[in-house]
Amino acid sequence: MDESAIFEIFDGLPRQGPGSNKCTEKAFNMLQSLPSGARILDIGCGVGMQTLHLASICEDCHITATDIYQPYLDKLMKKAAEKGLSGRISTVCASMDDLPFKDDEFDVIWCEGAIFVIGFEKGLNYWKRFLKEGGFIALTEAAWFTDTPSEEAQQLWQEAYPDIKDIPETEKGIEAAGYTVIDRFRLPASAWWDDYYVHFEKRLDSMEAKFKGNADAGLVIEFSRKEIEVFRKHSDEYGYVFFIMQK
Repeated sequence: MDESAIFEIFDGLPRQGPGSNKCTEKAFNMLQSLPSGARILDIGCGVGMQTLHLASICEDCHITATDIYQPYLDKLMKKAAEKGLSGRISTVCASMDDLPFKDDEFDVIWCEGAIFVIGFEKGLNYWKRFLKEGGFIALTEAAWFTDTPSEEAQQLWQEAYPDIKDIPETEKGIEAAGYTVIDRFRLPASAWWDDYYVHFEKRLDSMEAKFKGNADAGLVIEFSRKEIEVFRKHSDEYGYVFFIMQK
């Protein structure tokens, strides 16, 4: 698979998945009694909209942002410098299933819209080693909002992420991995549109022309168009949920 082309399709967007600064801040405010100088690990950060916002609202935190695509990290650090935040953000180019950190290194692990890449259960169990006892994980995970989703929505998620579950089942998985659920909330539909789909839908046109003849890129573009259209019709049936849990 032509991974560089696929990463480029998602480049140039404010963020590479659903979310918003408002949701990031709401989740951060649910963390209880963070120590002074807390260390946050942001996994699968993309270009780092949430990384930058975390740094702006937690003035004594240090954030280590990781992604497997170095150009995303370069853009993040450029924006951090522009905002005067580069002293409290560092980046590491690494895969989320092979992280170069010490055990018990972080007070918080953050992951918006990316744990599906490694798998929810695997991510929770593997990342746990890097989290201090009593530390927090705050992440977004796809979930069903209904027991009777439409056939169209089911087909989309069977192709995209067959492990999607409803909220109670997802919380059972969190508890089985040895965490306590502190709080959760659904991301509103605006968190999919405003900083993601609106920009992505426009970008797909230019990417289609640029990658004409590239079969891998063509499949991603085709699926992305379908994903946007299904969400437009069925956003009440599924979405992302922010889960805040404690080790």
